[in-house]
Amino acid sequence: MTAQRYPTTWRRPPQILKDRRWRIAIQIGIVVYLFLAIGTVEVNWSRVYDGLERGQRFVMGFLQPDFTSRWRDISQGLVESLTMTLTSTVIGVAISVPIGIGAARNLAPRGVYYVCRAIIAVSRALQEVIIAIFFVAMFGFGPFAGFLTLSFATIGFIAKLVADDIEEIDEAQVEAVRATGASWAQLVNYAVQPQVMPRLIGLSLYRLDINFRESAVIGIVGAGGIGATLNTAIDRYEYDSAGAILLIIIGIVMIAEYSSSYLRKFLQ
Repeated sequence: MTAQRYPTTWRRPPQILKDRRWRIAIQIGIVVYLFLAIGTVEVNWSRVYDGLERGQRFVMGFLQPDFTSRWRDISQGLVESLTMTLTSTVIGVAISVPIGIGAARNLAPRGVYYVCRAIIAVSRALQEVIIAIFFVAMFGFGPFAGFLTLSFATIGFIAKLVADDIEEIDEAQVEAVRATGASWAQLVNYAVQPQVMPRLIGLSLYRLDINFRESAVIGIVGAGGIGATLNTAIDRYEYDSAGAILLIIIGIVMIAEYSSSYLRKFLQ
C-alpha cells in the first residue's frame, strides 16, 4: 500500500466561466447593479445632520455614564435579565436534549426524526424579536414573555447542534455497546452520552452568553429585562444612564465569556 502523496505547490482552482468576455460582462453587471441599488436609497441629509448631533450626545453620555440616577431601575432590569437568562437556558437545554436525540437520524425512528426536525426548523426560522412580540401579545409585558422567548430560541439552537453531533459520533463505540445486548436507553447512556456531553456543556455555556445579550434586545419590545430599562433611558434622552447600562451589559458579557472559556478548558 503506497503512502498518500499531498501536493507541495499551490494550484489555482479551475474557473467556473472560462470565457473572459462572460466574466467581464458579469463584473460590469454587478457594478451597475450596485450603483442602481445605492440610487434607490432615499437619504434625508438634513435628518442625517440632526442625527449626528444626537449621536454626539449619546457618545458623550457613554463616556460620562451615570450609574446613580436610575440605579433602582437598572438593578431591577439587571436582575430580570439574569433571571431570564439562567432559567431559560436551563429549561431550554433540558428540553433540547430529547429533541436533539430524536432529531438524530442514526438513533431515532423516521417518524420521530421528522417531528423533531420540524420543531427545530420552526424554532430556528423565527428571530427572537419576532417571538418576543408574539409572546408579549399573548401574556403581556414583563419578564415571563422574555423567559418563554429565550427558552424557545434555545431549543432550536441546542437541539440542532446536538443532533448534528450525535450523527457524527464514532459508530464503533455504538456497535460495541449494542453487541452486548444493551437496550436503546443504555445505548444512549453508555455510547452516545460520553461522546456528546463535553460538546453539550460548551454549547450550553455559549447559549448562556447569547441569552443574556438577547435579553437586552427583546426588552425593547416589552419582554422585560435590562433592555426595557435601556429603551426607557433612550426615549427620555438620558444618554448618560443609557451609557451606564451599556457598560454594565458589556462588563457582564466579558465576565461570562472569560468564565465560560475557563470552565470549558477545565472540563476538557
